[in-house]
Amino acid sequence: MAPLHVLVPLDGSPLAAAALEHALETAVGEVTVLNVVTPLDGAMSEGGVLEPGQERRASARERADRLISRARQQVETVDRTVETAVDTGDPAEAILDFVESSDVDHVIMGGHGGDRGEIRRRLLGTVATTVVSEAPVTVTVVR
Repeated sequence: MAPLHVLVPLDGSPLAAAALEHALETAVGEVTVLNVVTPLDGAMSEGGVLEPGQERRASARERADRLISRARQQVETVDRTVETAVDTGDPAEAILDFVESSDVDHVIMGGHGGDRGEIRRRLLGTVATTVVSEAPVTVTVVR
């Protein structure tokens, strides 16, 4: 049976864009894109190294808005309606919480964040690994 509600987490990487493209090509039901803004004091943000501040929070939120805007543009090319969401928190936890609270029955996501440095690749790869191992629904990882 085809999924009725597909979630595509976005992180700005080429693989996340490919995951959205795959979802748009294969999903017959509702598609939601989600960007998770990691708090600057979170373990996966640079907040542990750099001082958090209002300017950095605003910058993170602007980046999330840009990612969602790019996703909307990508969706327009295939004439589909896609819901969008932005959340704050640990990316893996936020994705898993969204799955539970929004009746998502399939997640399609990039395997890691692309060419942004070894530490970032491993961290974002950890998000995919966590979602694959803990999600109560099917997860497709685009590589």
